[in-house]
This record gives sequence, structure tokens and C-alpha cells, in this order.
Amino acid sequence: MLGHLRFNVERSRGRRFPEPDHPYRNAFQRDRDRIIHARAFRRLEAKTQVFTPGLSDHFRNRLTHTIEVSQIARTVASVLGLDEDLTEALALVHDIGHPPFAHAGEDELNRQMQRFNDTFDHNIHALRIVERLEQRYARFPGLNLTFEVREGMVKHSRDFEAGEFAALDEYLPGKRPSLEAQLIDLADEVAYNTADLDDAFSALLFSAEDVARQVPQYAAIYQTVQTQFPGASAREKFHEILRQLIDVLVSGLIEGTLCAARDAAVQQQDEVRECPRRIASFTPAAQDTARALKKFLYENVYSSPALDEGRVQSMAMMAELFAFFLDHPERLPENFRDMVAATPLHRVVCDYIAGMTDSFFYRTYKQELSRP
Repeated sequence: MLGHLRFNVERSRGRRFPEPDHPYRNAFQRDRDRIIHARAFRRLEAKTQVFTPGLSDHFRNRLTHTIEVSQIARTVASVLGLDEDLTEALALVHDIGHPPFAHAGEDELNRQMQRFNDTFDHNIHALRIVERLEQRYARFPGLNLTFEVREGMVKHSRDFEAGEFAALDEYLPGKRPSLEAQLIDLADEVAYNTADLDDAFSALLFSAEDVARQVPQYAAIYQTVQTQFPGASAREKFHEILRQLIDVLVSGLIEGTLCAARDAAVQQQDEVRECPRRIASFTPAAQDTARALKKFLYENVYSSPALDEGRVQSMAMMAELFAFFLDHPERLPENFRDMVAATPLHRVVCDYIAGMTDSFFYRTYKQELSRP
């Protein structure tokens, strides 16, 4: 369908540190494999998505969420005729920079960094991970990923202009990323809107009827499922609705992207970068559904008392641990202590805490702040 807009791996700008070609894996396949084998990727298994493991063993974590995003993104890329390897690599790496405790952790780290006129952003931190913090190769620092994957990491959810982020000026500011990269943010949106709905339903934060009252597309599917499966359990009906809802959103992403490409009249991959707007998009109807789901989740899940107590506690503990390492840099691991000579201490502390899993954070907090 949009094969003419597919990013051809042979046109890659390559790696920061040149390497010989692999005999049977192309550059984007090697990027995917390096991401999967990275320690930061494995740690996603023990980082909170929305609900902490203490509530249930069945809720998503950052790793299972990432797998779901990858599955959705690859499906869309396949239907549209785009590069599935580049799409998969970008989907797998898109959340690698998230700290412990989900968005509460990111907000608190950013608050701590602002005290030093600095910031924390999980996309930019992800770039630090793959360019510097992962140390797996003798020939170069980081993972030495291709330019297109690194560019997609910092651009998949936003565009920026020259000078807006000085450290990112090499990544073609003012230009759109590949269409494969543009898909990631919307595939992410489909994944978390539906998965968070699923997990929150399991946590008994609302009923199916509550969703139907606020999300028209859900209500339409709900009525159909009620008629088709009158003897099914409430949970079975909910999962049937959810399955159809995912299909509506994914189909809306495919159709919306096709329409946007046609309207923009782009004929080749290079023209994707020069478009004034992104091509990857939902249809208006799917966009309305995505917005309604976000609103419902914010009002009934993300702001719920069930999550608020843990959020406040984790942010307070993170502030304490941040302050502790600023006062006691000698307690940092050796590899992080070595970074202090060339990197401000507050950034080193931020890097260390951001890389922690939730459980390792609790263990470190207990070990360090309960010392006599």
C-alpha cells in the first residue's frame, strides 16, 4: 500500500562507529537484537506500567507493554508495506528510558533535575542508555545503533526545531522522522489505552457499563456483544469488547495513515521528512475514540485513590534517595562514580536511579537510608 514510502535499510546513514556488515542480518535486525539483549531492556520486566505487582501478578509491566506495542506496530507496518524490522526495533526500544514507578517516577526525577536547571525526559534518557550507559561491546560505548533507530527514539512522539534541544541537533531537527518511527507513538496509544482499560477492569475500578456511558464506540460494541453473547460472563464479554476495540483502533490507524499519505501526495520516502505534518494518523472516528478512552482512564484510573497513595509514597522515597546520593556519592556503584569526573553529579545520580527496577529501588532505599 505504502511500499513506496518504506525506509530502505540500504539507505541508512549507518552507525556512529562503522562496523562491517553481518552475513545474514541487516542493520535494523541487528539493532533489534542488540536492544533485546540490553540490560536496560530486561529491566523493563520489573518496572511498573500503571499497576504495581503487589496488586496482582497479571497486570502489565513495562516489558509486556512493550511487547504489545511491538505486535501492534509490526501489524500496521506489514499491512502498509513498511519496514517491519525498523518498526520492531523502534517499538522495542521506545520505553527503555523509563525510570521505576511509571510516570510518577519520571515526574519526580524531572523535579529533582530542575533544581539544577536541568531536566529528565525518558526519551532523551533512552538515547543516553543506547549511546553511553549500556557497556556490552569492547569496540564502542553503548549499542552503536543505526542513525534511523536513534532518530526515531527521540522523535517518535514529538518533532522539534533546531536549537530546541541542543543535544539533539544531529537528528535532523525540523524534519519528520521515517514513517516507521511515526507509527510507534500511535501504536503505543492503542496498546496503553486498551491494556490499561483491561488491567483497571481487573482491579475493579469500574464496570463495563461505566465505560459505555463515556466512550461512544465502546458503547456500540458493548450493545452488539450483549446481543451476540447473552450467556457469556461479564469478563468474557469485556474481553470480546476489548478485542473489537483494538481492531477498530488499529484499523483506524491503517486507514488514517493511508488517507494522510494520499492527501499529502508524497511519492517517495525522502518526501516524508519534508511534510509539514506527520503522515501516520488515526481516522477522525478512531481519534475521537482514542481521546474518549484517554479521558475515561484519566478520570477513573490514573487519578484514582487506588493509585494515588503509592504514587505519592514512591515520589517521596525517590526524592530522599536522590538527596542521599548527592550527599554521599561514594555510595554510588563504581561505574557511576567513575562518570562523575566528566558528568555533573546530579546527572549521574539521575542516571543511576532511572535505571533501577522498582524492586531494586526499594532494596537500595532500605539499605542506604536505614544505615546507622
